[in-house]
Amino acid sequence: MEVYLARQPIFNRVKEIFGYELLFRDGLSNAFPDIDGDQASSNVLSNSFFCMGIDQITGGKKSFVNFTQELLLQKMPLLFPRENLIVEVLENVLPTEATILACREITTAGYQLALDDFIYDPALEPLIAMAGIIKVDIRLTPAEKAQDILNKLSAHSVKFLAEKVETYEEYEKYLEMGFDYFQGYFFSKPQVLKAQDISPSKISLLQIMAEVNREEMQFSTVETLISRDVSVSFKLLRYINSPYYSRGQEISSIRQAIMRLGEAGIRRFIPIILMSAFADNKPHELIRASVIRARFCELLCENTKTRLRSPELFTLGLFSLIDAIMDEQMDHLIDKLPFSADIRNALVSNTGEMADFLNLVRAYETGEWAAVSRIAETIGMDNDRIPMLYWDAVVWADTLTASA
Repeated sequence: MEVYLARQPIFNRVKEIFGYELLFRDGLSNAFPDIDGDQASSNVLSNSFFCMGIDQITGGKKSFVNFTQELLLQKMPLLFPRENLIVEVLENVLPTEATILACREITTAGYQLALDDFIYDPALEPLIAMAGIIKVDIRLTPAEKAQDILNKLSAHSVKFLAEKVETYEEYEKYLEMGFDYFQGYFFSKPQVLKAQDISPSKISLLQIMAEVNREEMQFSTVETLISRDVSVSFKLLRYINSPYYSRGQEISSIRQAIMRLGEAGIRRFIPIILMSAFADNKPHELIRASVIRARFCELLCENTKTRLRSPELFTLGLFSLIDAIMDEQMDHLIDKLPFSADIRNALVSNTGEMADFLNLVRAYETGEWAAVSRIAETIGMDNDRIPMLYWDAVVWADTLTASA
């Protein structure tokens, strides 16, 4: 059985990754609200910790997993390592005596509780006293009520997490309010819409990318351009000699590195270096998300019967967050980049065949499983292969961004 598992980032106050909430379905046929919660949580735990490997999924960060009342009563969290697991107590869990006793045993064993979609009720005080994190859905709880929750619970040694933070303005507002963690896709939106000049060093990167994007790429020209840029040269040699890619013999020249990577490898590597340079003041998760999208789009292309070329879909996914990286509107920014009309249409107006691939990727990463199923049918993608392709993209991206 294929496991549909996506991860949603959770940041600390300085926009570093604290952990991921794991979003789960056991297949697109069950991607609806009436799926049995006990089954869903049991499956996500067994597949995350036993099958896929939790470190591979979360990169060693904390994993937030929902637990129903029944699973808490069964003390299911005790079956899994406490180092990485944060036990999310769902909002519909009743604070019965049995539930409180089970949660006390779980926390005594060293596990951390997070109370999900929190709304204050005096009956929750025993759970509040045990909780390490309280999650507040800012779409359901107005800012004034959220501030009241913080004030009321200030005496407790608990941290507060704002859920569904979608803009930088919201992040800054709840940061000032006193929240400790932030969950949502605010990091993937432009912070301030403004025009930015591109520095000379970044212009040289654009020249390299323009060359590797040519249909008939000239290796000698690419070698010359890379050799002129010390930063790119260093990162290329570090990557080609990394344990992930090395074949035993150290490579010390740009020419050797280019030949070892080959045309496909160069077309992937150079744009990622470019993105890293542009995003030097942004959360690293933004680059990771861009690379995951790039690889995921590429793999989807290779597994469908489409006229589109996988290198172009790789570029599409990689630059789908360039507006957030550059803090500029996409339609203004795209004129500065050497892209085809198909990529431009997909990024600016969300039109054309390429847009379907990007929309499937976006739906998957947010756990919109019904949309995933619908778009997969449109592009002729086999549903059962999608989870494997996504996790291939995650592992590949985590390896590559460590070198970029």
